Amino acid sequence: MPYRRAISTLGCPEYSLEQVFALAARHGLDAVELRALSGSLDLPAVLAAGYGTPAALAARLKSAPVPIAALDTSLKLAGSTPADRADFLRCVPWAEACGIPWLRVFDGGTGADDATLRTMAETAAWWRAEKKAHGWKTEIMVETHDTLCTAAALRSFLALVPGTAILWDTHHTWRKGGEDPLATWRALQPHIVHVHVKDSISRPSARHPFTYVSPGDGEFPLAPLHAVLAAEFGGTVSLEWEKLWHSYLVPLDEALTLAARRRWW
Repeated sequence: MPYRRAISTLGCPEYSLEQVFALAARHGLDAVELRALSGSLDLPAVLAAGYGTPAALAARLKSAPVPIAALDTSLKLAGSTPADRADFLRCVPWAEACGIPWLRVFDGGTGADDATLRTMAETAAWWRAEKKAHGWKTEIMVETHDTLCTAAALRSFLALVPGTAILWDTHHTWRKGGEDPLATWRALQPHIVHVHVKDSISRPSARHPFTYVSPGDGEFPLAPLHAVLAAEFGGTVSLEWEKLWHSYLVPLDEALTLAARRRWW
């Protein structure tokens, strides 16, 4: 059950989609995950400028070297406004036309209290109603980013919204949640469809109480997790190289070369 290796375009936010495809092909990757393109987080606008229509992009993807695994939106389940939801819906025609299975959304919030979880569940219910009404096939996956940084919080959320797909940011549940990645995997495996990996050390940086480092230079215990994912996971494992937010990181091209040389993932 080999997983697919991918990259998030957070690591090369200045690249066009064509440059992203070339980078993925050069490194033998299996997919790409779109968050930023051509210096912008407004993916629908960038795709429209480059390809015109969702149908035109879908035609281009038939000969692309790798598929698009996900469109990463900025929607937060906790505290989303009508404007936030409308902005999110702009991504749907692109995902539908191109057969992109996942739209990433954030959990949001600051704590897994009952009120926050109910708000998140309400946004998820809104999405399910929209999807059913329009007959859409694309689906959301919720990233473990803020409120949902522990298995316990995720179980509470999933009890309210059964069947929700999870994008597991392994670094967040490890650094923020203080959990052994293997324990988190065992608790949530049936719900995980997409995985983010990265590495860091326990030294404060400008934005965090830790500092991101090149794959294999940090403290994240990827080796045992890699063995389990390689044996048990058939989804996508994506290097979320946060170059857009952390300029001190080496270029994504270099990070991918290091990761391959070290057999990091």
